[in-house]
Amino acid sequence: MVATKATDEDAEEKEAEEPDVEVTEEVDDDVRLKGKGEKRRWRKRPWRQYLRRGIMPALLVASLAVSGFLGWRQWQAHQIQQAGQQAQQAAIAYAQVLTSIDSNNVDQNFRQVLDGATGEFKDMYTQSSVQLRQLLIDNKATAHGVVVDSAIQSESTNKVVVLVFIDQTVTNTQAPDPRIDRSRIKITMEKVDGRWRASKVQLL
Repeated sequence: MVATKATDEDAEEKEAEEPDVEVTEEVDDDVRLKGKGEKRRWRKRPWRQYLRRGIMPALLVASLAVSGFLGWRQWQAHQIQQAGQQAQQAAIAYAQVLTSIDSNNVDQNFRQVLDGATGEFKDMYTQSSVQLRQLLIDNKATAHGVVVDSAIQSESTNKVVVLVFIDQTVTNTQAPDPRIDRSRIKITMEKVDGRWRASKVQLL
């Protein structure tokens, strides 16, 4: 009886000890899993840091490039707009010179016209000026042009096309009473040696 009781007690002690072993194993498993998880996180973090370090400078460079391009486009648009305005004012002034003439000061008028001309129009006006001069003197012609409106048809930094609307008061020996002629002129202005000059003049 004593031996049996001792055996039973030993069995109970073993059974009592077994759960502790399982718990310990579970704890060890948790520690191992946790350790593996930390290693995985540790391995992943450097790659994320490298990506962040690589992406941020790239984004900064791209942002600066876009800003620079937009700034350049805005500056270019401003330059074109400014050129258009300058050429338009020059075309208005030139149209009034071109449509104003006094038979008593023909040579001075011609010099003013040629001074504001260039290229094709200057060549054409030079060739026809001799005959035109005599015609104006013979008919004692006078004319005075006034620009009533103008508009830019196309523009760039060195070439601008301007539409000009003119009222021209004309007198001559055949029609001594002043009459008003209304006309539209398309003037192509080109920037030559820092000045806007007329390279082409078309009566519309």
